[in-house]
Amino acid sequence: MRTRQAMLLEQFNAAPAEEARELLKPCLDVPRWIDEVISARPFASLDDLLDTARTAADPFTSAELEGALAHHPRIGERVSGKSTEASMSRNEQSGVDERDAGTIAALAEGNRAYEEKFGRVFLIRAAGRTADEMLAALHERLGHTPEQEEPVVAQQLREIAVLRLKQSLLKQSLLEQSVPGERSMSS
Repeated sequence: MRTRQAMLLEQFNAAPAEEARELLKPCLDVPRWIDEVISARPFASLDDLLDTARTAADPFTSAELEGALAHHPRIGERVSGKSTEASMSRNEQSGVDERDAGTIAALAEGNRAYEEKFGRVFLIRAAGRTADEMLAALHERLGHTPEQEEPVVAQQLREIAVLRLKQSLLKQSLLEQSVPGERSMSS
């Protein structure tokens, strides 16, 4: 069986639309975005794919933002589940040390304040950020108005989607480089 979350670019270009959709959905579950990326195939390079993914994700409608946010966990909370999306979230939040009770409590308090103010989960591209950096951004963004915050959330969502897409394709490329001659997408 093919591993849907880790196709090479060539395989992504040639894949049936439904298979390509399965790769894209954990990156950003916005049907319009998925359809735009799929319909733009084939891509000459990974950069072309990522540029198309960025462009298709700008702008988001309010409904698309809310739908996509429904799939994102709170920063600092342990992500459970075996889905591709859950695995991605766990990796992205690796900068949060679950043993640091003070930071976990501060993130939980900030998450609650954010959700009370904006009515949705606090979203930030966690990959590459420390817990302190995420907490500082959370406190800063609590000072925003809803009108100021919506484009920030949209930008974070775009960054997460493009990063996830890039990692999904590069992960398989690295795996195949470590096993010369093996081109199967089997798991």
